[in-house]
Amino acid sequence: MTFIRSLAAGVAAVLVTLILVPAGQPHAADAGAEEVRVEPVLGDDGLYHQTWFLNTFMDLRDDLEASRAEGKRFAIIIEQAGCPYCRDMHTVNLADPALNAWIRERFNILQINLWGDREVTDFDGKTMAEKDFASRYAVNFTPTILFFPEDPAATDGKVGPQVEVARMPGYFRPFHFTAMFEYVWDKRYAKGQPFQRYILEKVAAQEAAPAQR
Repeated sequence: MTFIRSLAAGVAAVLVTLILVPAGQPHAADAGAEEVRVEPVLGDDGLYHQTWFLNTFMDLRDDLEASRAEGKRFAIIIEQAGCPYCRDMHTVNLADPALNAWIRERFNILQINLWGDREVTDFDGKTMAEKDFASRYAVNFTPTILFFPEDPAATDGKVGPQVEVARMPGYFRPFHFTAMFEYVWDKRYAKGQPFQRYILEKVAAQEAAPAQR
């Protein structure tokens, strides 16, 4: 069963990464590449963990409020044991020290197990198991990252995907992974700019950069 779930995750990741930046394309974390890699911790639950991920009572209202008070954005990463793309997210993307530090300084991230039984209290006050939370948010692939609004009041009267401001549905390679976090941090979604347009804008800017030197 785990293999089938991982295979489904792989199909999603392949679809996500079909459109790629050309080989050698730089990304925001290139600076400081000489620094030591950030190695994840493989837990007893079969998930890779970052030491700075949130360790809370998993009440999303409190987590969002605390993130706002710290000047950070709140996001949830949903993963599953045996998922090769979850592993790559930790051992490739988040292993980059500069990218890891950039995200850590701006985002609070809660990790949820797609098939887990820990209790999560959603923004509307309803409590459920992790696996039921994932189902409520229509998460079918791992890793999936859900990004939420800054203001807790913006969650009022909304349920499931309605609460999100953006979603990363599967494994994104480093350029797109970095861009998604930048997209949320810069609040481009609030300006009505689709993520795909944001990517095209970044690629165009990078292609124009050598000509300006």
